[in-house]
Amino acid sequence: QVQLVESGGGLVQAGGSLRLSCAASGRTFSTYGMGWFRQAPGKEREFVAATTWMGSNSYEAVYADSVKGRFTISRDNAKNTQSLQMNSLKPEDTAVYYCAAQTAAKRKSGTYNVDYAYDYWGQGTQVTVSS
Repeated sequence: QVQLVESGGGLVQAGGSLRLSCAASGRTFSTYGMGWFRQAPGKEREFVAATTWMGSNSYEAVYADSVKGRFTISRDNAKNTQSLQMNSLKPEDTAVYYCAAQTAAKRKSGTYNVDYAYDYWGQGTQVTVSS
């Protein structure tokens, strides 16, 4: 069982920045694909970014088009954490942001940008961007 705990959400003005963090339990964090999703009120949960496991502690960062160039995903395997640096925030970025972990079993599907590709989820952290 993997537990994920997000932090770093809050209220920020448009154009501002926030950094989200996700702390994970478990001894095999380095083998997980890790992702960030978000869900705005009345909308479905959507993919934001992921670090996909390429093998041998190698990862590829991938982003949704809506955040490309503004958000940066990173991970620290020594600390079992992943982060999402969000710059140039827009009101449409307002949502609850979720951290997700993909274990080897689901990695075989080759997908990373849908919620059913992930095994474990955090409780979410609210990000509100005012105009």
